Amino acid sequence: MIAPDISQDAVAVADHYDELDPVYRRVWGEHVHHGLWTTGRETPAEAVEALVDTVGDRLRLSPGERCVDIGCGYGSTARRLAAMRQVIVTGFTLSAAQVDYAAAHPVPDVEITLRDWLVNGLADASADAAWAIESSEHMVDKPGFFAEARRVLSPGGRLVVCAWLAETDASDVKVRHLLEPICREGRLPSMGTREEYEAMARAAGFAVTGYEDVSRNVARTWSICARRIAKALLVDRETRRLAIGGRNRIFLLSVPRLILAYRTGAMRYGIFTLTKAEDGGASR
Repeated sequence: MIAPDISQDAVAVADHYDELDPVYRRVWGEHVHHGLWTTGRETPAEAVEALVDTVGDRLRLSPGERCVDIGCGYGSTARRLAAMRQVIVTGFTLSAAQVDYAAAHPVPDVEITLRDWLVNGLADASADAAWAIESSEHMVDKPGFFAEARRVLSPGGRLVVCAWLAETDASDVKVRHLLEPICREGRLPSMGTREEYEAMARAAGFAVTGYEDVSRNVARTWSICARRIAKALLVDRETRRLAIGGRNRIFLLSVPRLILAYRTGAMRYGIFTLTKAEDGGASR
């Protein structure tokens, strides 16, 4: 597990998203995650929705199911899956700015909550399915992240995790100049490999029923973000202010590093499909 040289915690993660809220909505829009290009002809908006729809497909969602969005951002994924799959979603985020945005865009069957997933307060076996799109990276206690998901899901419940991953056996140069700085600049307490994620999931009592490396299909996200940030710096005063004097301005410098991390293979993007073991025990 790769960890930054400066410790990160939930407070730092919340501050990151609250302060950079104007930039995130300008650069990313309502969905604060990668896009997924399958044909290469998708618009950025279509690619972002394609990732959400892929998660819904992997979860095999059925109407009326109770779902949890772990690290829900502005609630856009929850809103789309609630509308398209007729499910009931409770979302969790650390960001007050994101909760405020979600409250201003309410939809039926979606509730967005300001709370740390590691102390989520949900009842045991109260959900049929859960997903975490690029939020597990921000968890201080990743085994605890999986353990809480297992506790909250009913037997046979499904979990899909879309995660930024470190290359297995990444070289010291890649760790020092790409992966560790990305963790520090992006407020990630740690970044794991595919093997580490699968080991934690199995230890928590999940069966790993699928894994897809879609790094090539999502990498275009960061060149698009780079162009949007450059434009925002030219035309938007608030973006310039945050870039010059913001507490979290260093993340803007991480975009070129992320582009290089994907091109060199130092960073991977994985989609895990997991099922809670019927007996609640560890699974192979």
